[in-house]
Amino acid sequence: MRLISPLDYLFLALEAREHPMHVGGLELFRPPDGDGHGFARQLHVSLVRAPEIATTFTRHPGAAGASPRMLTWAVDTEIDLDYHVRLGALPRPGRIRELLEMTSMWHSTLLDRHRPLWEMHIVEGLEDGRVAVYTKIHHALVDGVSALRLLQDSLSSDPDERQLPAPFAPRPPTGHANYSAPSMPLLRSALGLGGDVAGMLPATARLGWRVARKRGMPLPMTAPRTIFNVPIGGARRFAAQSWSIDRIRSVREALGCTINDVVLGMCGGALRRYLIEQDALPDAPLIALVPVSLHSLTGTRSGNAVTAVLASLGTDHADPLDRMAAITLSIGKAKEMMAGLTPTQAIAVAASFLSPFVASSVSGFSQHAWPTFNVVISNVPGPRAPLYLNGARLEGIYPASIVMDGLALNITLTSNADTLDFGLTGCRRSVPHLQRLLAHLDASLEELEHASGCVIAERG
Repeated sequence: MRLISPLDYLFLALEAREHPMHVGGLELFRPPDGDGHGFARQLHVSLVRAPEIATTFTRHPGAAGASPRMLTWAVDTEIDLDYHVRLGALPRPGRIRELLEMTSMWHSTLLDRHRPLWEMHIVEGLEDGRVAVYTKIHHALVDGVSALRLLQDSLSSDPDERQLPAPFAPRPPTGHANYSAPSMPLLRSALGLGGDVAGMLPATARLGWRVARKRGMPLPMTAPRTIFNVPIGGARRFAAQSWSIDRIRSVREALGCTINDVVLGMCGGALRRYLIEQDALPDAPLIALVPVSLHSLTGTRSGNAVTAVLASLGTDHADPLDRMAAITLSIGKAKEMMAGLTPTQAIAVAASFLSPFVASSVSGFSQHAWPTFNVVISNVPGPRAPLYLNGARLEGIYPASIVMDGLALNITLTSNADTLDFGLTGCRRSVPHLQRLLAHLDASLEELEHASGCVIAERG
């Protein structure tokens, strides 16, 4: 019998029909010349015949409903890969629009808790000859960083390599603790839980002290009310687009900030434009919850190891440089606050930020509670060089994430060789015309390019 860890259990406990708690991703592959016609079908056959499956991909809750067994993982020894790995096709003409609509529907549905908590959809029929793969896996099994690493581990930098492992295949030991290994025994898990909780209390208290004495740091429950902080339905919209990382680097170099700062600047400008378009821009700046991976500190490559900070998006500033100044100040304060914390303490930081939001979302009072933050913006590191799947080049990785009551919009992006690939997930009912945000992101980047060019001219 294996206990579900406290953080993983939280993702299971929060799930409801309106709140699917899986993370996903849409990948686009360009098949090698002369191999496009049957590539999707060949890929499907190879995956459903995979000889081994990693433990992570065999788990589901010990009981599908509320019961003491819900606290434990059950492990299936016989996996029906024909159920988990599915082949489909787009209707003609096979535009990206239809692909995103199908992805939106897949991302809206709950995973079956009587089976291991993941699915993969292979899609052929795109008009440009590419093949798409949409994968979703419950957040109780992996976080976004872990999910992306599983993808990268199943690809190769060699376009001629053909014998590649499935994303759900076991990985060789790395010498580090790894959450894809079986969970700790029951007694050891219980003792670890007690230690974690004890460690969170002083860390949370210290967090409150640090926040109180640092001016310019966004505080929990001080975000303005927006159209994003409302109860949501179960249906999702998903939108995706890529931008050249060189364009974003140029802005970073001109303004002397980080790539993540520029990404937040893009999002701040886009959200300002979008809310003006909806006649819904608040006077106070929007506050973003920005997840921060802890895998480099914990020595893990999978599972859940994440904290988060709050950052101002400067949406109260019309001038893009003023907006960027507000963002960099806010992020700088957050980095100072996090300096020197252990992983357990860092998780306690996220818990202190998230607890008011979780309480209002689960209780159904998100419409009446003051927002803890307005939007989640997550930047997940991806491959730095081109990768291939049986000769097919990976051309896009678009993350699909989680929204909840009080959080109707999630923006997640990942680096992919020479691009940054954005995936926007929103409540279909609460976020009208989600795809408009893509145009606003592009306009916001152009605005930053122009402003940073002016800065360079002034320096010259």
